[in-house]
Amino acid sequence: MALKDVRILIVDDEIFFRQVLRAVLEKIGFTVVGEAGDGAEALERYRALRPHIVIMDIYMPDMNGIEATKDLLAFDPNARVLVASASDFDCDTQAALDAGAKGILMKPFVPKEIYEMIRKLLTGK
Repeated sequence: MALKDVRILIVDDEIFFRQVLRAVLEKIGFTVVGEAGDGAEALERYRALRPHIVIMDIYMPDMNGIEATKDLLAFDPNARVLVASASDFDCDTQAALDAGAKGILMKPFVPKEIYEMIRKLLTGK
C-alpha cells in the first residue's frame, strides 16, 4: 500500500496537537482523512471515514482514549489504534494497550518514529 493510500484519523482534544500531527503525517506522505476532538466524535468519524489507522490521545474530556479504543474495537475488531502520549510507561498507556491499542506514539512527535510505527502496524514487520 502506498503511503498516500494510508488513511488516518487523528483524535485529540487539543487543536494544536492535531495540527502538528497532521503536518507531520502529511509531510511523510500519509493521508489524514479526518480529525476528532474526543472519544465520542472519534467513533462517529471512524464509522463515516473508515480509516486504516486511528491515532488517539489518551487524555480527553467526556470519553477518553482508553474508553474510545474499547468502543472502537467493539465496533470493529480489526481497527488499528495507536495512542499518543507524553509518557511511554504509565498506568494509562498500559491501560490503552490492554484495551487493544497496537502501540504508543510519543509526544513530541518524531516523524521517523511515526513512520516506523505505522509501517510495522500495516506490514506486521
